[in-house]
Amino acid sequence: MFKKILIANRGEIALRIIRACREMGIRTVAAHSTADANSLPVRMADQAVCIGPAEASKSYLSVPALISAAEVTRCDAVHPGYGFLSENAGFAEVCGECNITFIGPSPESIRLMGNKSVARETAVKAGVPVVPGSDGPLESDEAAVEAAARIEYPVILKASAGGGGRGMRIVHDESELLNSLKLVQAEAGAAFGDKTIYMEKYITSPRHIEIQVLGDKHGNIVHLYERDCSIQRRHQKIIEEAPSGALDQALREKMTAAALSLAKHINYHSAGTFEFLLDSKGRFYFMEMNTRVQVEHPVTEMITDVDIIKEQINIAFGLPISFKQHDVSIFGHSIECRVNAEDPEKFIPSIGTITELHFPGGLGVRIDSSIYQGYKIPSNYDSMIGKVIVHAHTRTEAIHRMRRALWEFHISGIKTTVPLLLKIMHSEEFVSGEISTRFIEDFLSRHGTHKNPV
Repeated sequence: MFKKILIANRGEIALRIIRACREMGIRTVAAHSTADANSLPVRMADQAVCIGPAEASKSYLSVPALISAAEVTRCDAVHPGYGFLSENAGFAEVCGECNITFIGPSPESIRLMGNKSVARETAVKAGVPVVPGSDGPLESDEAAVEAAARIEYPVILKASAGGGGRGMRIVHDESELLNSLKLVQAEAGAAFGDKTIYMEKYITSPRHIEIQVLGDKHGNIVHLYERDCSIQRRHQKIIEEAPSGALDQALREKMTAAALSLAKHINYHSAGTFEFLLDSKGRFYFMEMNTRVQVEHPVTEMITDVDIIKEQINIAFGLPISFKQHDVSIFGHSIECRVNAEDPEKFIPSIGTITELHFPGGLGVRIDSSIYQGYKIPSNYDSMIGKVIVHAHTRTEAIHRMRRALWEFHISGIKTTVPLLLKIMHSEEFVSGEISTRFIEDFLSRHGTHKNPV
């Protein structure tokens, strides 16, 4: 097994990886910026090395700095977590050239599925249904007008190299199209260094369903069922749950079969997630693939009792998946709430020092977070400061457990989205299970965030 792993990430995912490695007897090195010098992952890792200033471009996104850190500390593998360089084929290649194992898929798989328009074409070749859209990237204004007329409005423009809800814009009619195209191209160029855009039919009020898969280097591929990630704001997920109440057994089998078919088609190895849109008539369409571990992986772990991070590490080392498909079944229901350091009424970042902190606990409650009392929230990174995950026998029990956990979550010094999450957990709309990607937009228009949630 690997002797030492460099963690090329920060925050809760870095701590999650450290915990898995410690249980596996693997030493860890936390690569950190100056802003994260006092972070919990730095304290918990066996070693820590500063890789640059607070700006991500000069630290967590710096391939030379990370490779140097791995070589200086004699790491034989790098775990990229999620975000930053986790889906960067160039970084994966450089790791290989330096005899450092990249804990993730091959550079070829990352390139194939990392570009959304190419991933879409690959899905079509594998016989997986896709949302009607443009035939590849839009090469001109005329091509965009022609594609929109064929697909029919509303349509959505997407950056081919996009992710995290960025580089996307809904267009309702032709009068908006060309201006929207320029805006998305500008955002895509600034965020991803690639202005390539493609177009899809915009499906009104779908569910966002994703299938978790694991593939090894021996040709074994399994799925870990689905997650429902429909509750999101501006394409950023807020609440995830597993399994999805929208899937019966027949539909579940069709969607997992589609994911496995596509994974086999690209000879995928490592942890990966296939994301689908599910419309009101039970039709599903491939949207994209994430060639990394997901933020919301805990809900899958809770209902399957599979440690995705450990499997990912074992696969990278060359071991086969530790179980067969028939060994995996769904047990109970799990919900995850992402806690952001934001003003829940204005949705603006809340920066400051945590003066008081009490995490919830008890049966069926899991906290994935790297914050602590006295910790100063840096302004340089994503606002998510932790995740509250619960597990219970039924969805109803899980909702009640999450209400209790959020009620017990106490934090002072900064504002968080806990009040909004608690209000959603008490809402009739969420309890009914009738949710879609429009949930937050409709919920806020009806309820706002200023009233007592209970």
